Amino acid sequence: MAKINDNYLKLKAGYLFPEIGRRVRAFAEANPTAKVIRLGIGDVTRPLAPAVLKAFHDAVDDLATTDRFAGYGPEQGYDWLIDTIIEKSYKPLGVELKTSEMFISDGSKCDCANILDIFAMDNVVAIGDPVYPVYNDTNVMIGRTGEADEKGYYQGVVYLPCNEANDFIPALPTGKVDIIYLCFPNNPTGVVADKAELQRWVDYANANDAVIFFDAAYEAFITDSSIPHSIYEIEGAKKCAIEFRSFSKTAGFTGVRCGLVVVPEEVMGTTPSGEKYSFNKLWLRRTTTKFNGASYPVQRAAAAVYSEEGWQQTREIIDYYMENARIIREGLTEAGVTIFGGVNAPYIWLKTPAGMTSWDFFDKLLTECHVVGTPGSGFGPSGEGYFRLSAFGNRENVVEAVERIKKNLK
Repeated sequence: MAKINDNYLKLKAGYLFPEIGRRVRAFAEANPTAKVIRLGIGDVTRPLAPAVLKAFHDAVDDLATTDRFAGYGPEQGYDWLIDTIIEKSYKPLGVELKTSEMFISDGSKCDCANILDIFAMDNVVAIGDPVYPVYNDTNVMIGRTGEADEKGYYQGVVYLPCNEANDFIPALPTGKVDIIYLCFPNNPTGVVADKAELQRWVDYANANDAVIFFDAAYEAFITDSSIPHSIYEIEGAKKCAIEFRSFSKTAGFTGVRCGLVVVPEEVMGTTPSGEKYSFNKLWLRRTTTKFNGASYPVQRAAAAVYSEEGWQQTREIIDYYMENARIIREGLTEAGVTIFGGVNAPYIWLKTPAGMTSWDFFDKLLTECHVVGTPGSGFGPSGEGYFRLSAFGNRENVVEAVERIKKNLK
């Protein structure tokens, strides 16, 4: 009889966002006339930029011709897209990368999970709390952890609490760890880390032969010029950090699917015999074995994001969402809510009023305001008592949602 991977049974609850969807569907079925405004899951609502859409259409048309038809492409992505990203996105930051160090994928969510394939099971992992659930749950699924305790912490993982006391920036581990997940601008808290803060982490990683998984999915939303967009702006980071980026929120590709991973050749791991080996080579082998590459039209569309016209249009969409963030942040602050984030990130992290639990506040907003957010406890035990709202909505809905919440909290 075939046996299951019983590590999945360690997961104590359904994945956060499907659970939100289940509750919202149940409410909508019971209240069919209610206008529900969704500011929970961070899905975009604006159409693709016209220049990007044109490139997408043109690439599909290429597939209808013999001379421009594209079949299997390179699994790690076309050089013309990789070189464009390096030239337009990394070089302006003072970061030099080789074409061989970047890998195009179908989204950073998959990458953050799949990267675990090339790391040994006995690595000690450190994860912030609260955190994007994929980091935690994928380590459980592959069997790196034991069971969860009553708080929801899994044995074998080092959790780094992020709260008001430390400005939602995790402290360095007190002991040695091998893999460190960092996400800035942060999901869910919306906070950012400056160069000095990131330098502390890079120095720790290099001193302890650790590797940083740096999730920069929201770097395009940074408004403060002093905040790094890439971990590689930090001295020594190319020796210890793997960076993930996504087109999902930057360019509205949540339904199109495209992301990238940067694995510098200098990032080394150790073999059982004690020899150094490049993770870049391992990721290349994994990619060419398990992945057939993002589609040709998607990669053409991604390249168009960095054209002069495409980037101007993309920036206008980003600015639209950040104006939504300002409206939410300022509106709820007026209502007496304690707010974090929403300045360099499209997420607003708020303190639940009157000591309510995060799921109770979720139900209150849904049933009384018909507004959907994300309970903080779904991101980890330290998220209890907090709540996330997303700026990825239509402007009129965002304004209406803020007014509904303000009236309800009076």
